[in-house]
Amino acid sequence: MTFTHGYAANGDVRMYYEVHGHARAGEPPLLLIPGGGSSIGTNFAGLIPALLAESLQVIAVEEEGHGRTAATGRPLTAENSADDVKAVMDELGLDTVDVLGFSAGGHTALALAMRYPASVRCLIAASTFAGRDAVGEEFWDGMAAATLDDMPEAYKDADRALNPEPGHLERMFELDRQRILTFRGWQDEDLRQITARTLVLCADRDVVSADHAVRMSRIIPGARLMIVPGTHGDYLGELAASGGDLRAMRTTVPYLLRFLEE
Repeated sequence: MTFTHGYAANGDVRMYYEVHGHARAGEPPLLLIPGGGSSIGTNFAGLIPALLAESLQVIAVEEEGHGRTAATGRPLTAENSADDVKAVMDELGLDTVDVLGFSAGGHTALALAMRYPASVRCLIAASTFAGRDAVGEEFWDGMAAATLDDMPEAYKDADRALNPEPGHLERMFELDRQRILTFRGWQDEDLRQITARTLVLCADRDVVSADHAVRMSRIIPGARLMIVPGTHGDYLGELAASGGDLRAMRTTVPYLLRFLEE
């Protein structure tokens, strides 16, 4: 399979991206956006080969401060990252993509679909939420009190391997923490502006409640809903959740492919 990588500039940010596989005539690539604390490797190392085996072309990005995308003085927000992703699309000459965003990366995917509706054909919003009421007060209290010690070891190890310089891991953690603490969410009327064919996806033992996933699927026009057995990201092969066990991911992938092909 072909593999290329590079950086796309949006102001001071240079967003890292990877392109896996060959373009398919008349079909947009699937763009993957990892969750908070994650790199392409920790989030999608198992999923990308599974998608390539089905002849999809896959583009994966790393948000500001994560993996190979350096932090700037700018706050990390869904809207800022959506603009960075659009810069990647422009760099690659892509008018349209399908997009899968996981967790905080799902916020970016939602923002991309709302800010650039003509650029997103299909949207998979995985283990993400659109409003602060999606999780209980204990979540917000825990995030406010969180320290680097609370970050999964898989994320720490991956970031230190890519970015051994002192302070990088701490900077990434604080970017993610502030991103969530300052997240305001979207109004129902914002979500109703999404024109992409949408799949709301979460696990039955996720951070996000199944009730919220159901509500999102009813607000976004024509959205489909999929709730799978599992936890926050194991069904995508996310390393911290799956521990490298890809059985749940292999069960989920055929449903994702069917949605994209509808």
